[in-house]
Amino acid sequence: MGRYILRRLLQMIPTLLAVAALIFLIFSVLPGSFAGTMTGGGRRALSPELVAQINAQFGLDKPLPVRFWDYLVRLVQFDLGTSFRTREPVMDLIAARIWPSLQLALSAMALAVTVGIPLGFLAAMRPGSLLDSVTMIGAVSGLSMPQFWLGLLLMYVFALQLGWLPSFGYGEGRLRNLILPAIALGFAPLALLARTTRAGVLEVMASDHIRTAMAKGASPSQMVRWHVLRNVMVLIVTTMGLQIGSLLGQALVIEKLFSWPGLGSLMVDSVAIRDIPVVQGTILVIVLWFLVINVLVDVIYAAIDPRISLR
Repeated sequence: MGRYILRRLLQMIPTLLAVAALIFLIFSVLPGSFAGTMTGGGRRALSPELVAQINAQFGLDKPLPVRFWDYLVRLVQFDLGTSFRTREPVMDLIAARIWPSLQLALSAMALAVTVGIPLGFLAAMRPGSLLDSVTMIGAVSGLSMPQFWLGLLLMYVFALQLGWLPSFGYGEGRLRNLILPAIALGFAPLALLARTTRAGVLEVMASDHIRTAMAKGASPSQMVRWHVLRNVMVLIVTTMGLQIGSLLGQALVIEKLFSWPGLGSLMVDSVAIRDIPVVQGTILVIVLWFLVINVLVDVIYAAIDPRISLR
């Protein structure tokens, strides 16, 4: 197990380097620059001489291969560079924003797991019932509904009309500020988990070994515990892993909508002003999060299904 985890962690290195190279090249060939987004005191564009001076200050006047090599050298030293705007190390900016993003993503996933999986399971155990119909309608709606629209709807109803919850802001990490953005971000994973769980349970229930267990007189609780759950858990864990791995990236719109000080809002603000080191750093952290979650999912596979061997 330890050798497998080490091998998978080492395999992340070329992936991260490839992502870093792709991000660097994309922002290098796009028109515009950080200096070009700056204005003088009268909201006028800076003079070409001042733009050239700023580009030289940040090394943007060097040839592309030289800049790329300098970037890779810093990257292997775990140095993500310095923000053009704040002059702070990108590592420090990310460290200040990573906990709010994790707070939001994990809360959204906790909501999806605690509601979506039981709903999907109950719907599968009563196919064709009112609960099944309502669950599937809700699942289709949740997967089709844009996150920003749901966020605006939640904000309008619970913040503006009812006044129960704040409409935006971090509020020093208070739970009341977390509820609306977590629901808006977690509704789509909730719908997907409910739909996936229902489909997986129905497939297992129709298999031969379930019919054999029922013919031998297995009680419903034994059948569910020893046959249905163990066989459907791999599918559920796969869906959970993909969703929690991508939630940091999906949170971009929600963080901006609710003024949540996470990585997503940091990246959007940095893209707008072409603060390239910050954009590169945040994307790399999001990709690293996704890769680490994939490794954890593989380890969980082996724990819940002895037939899976990690070599």
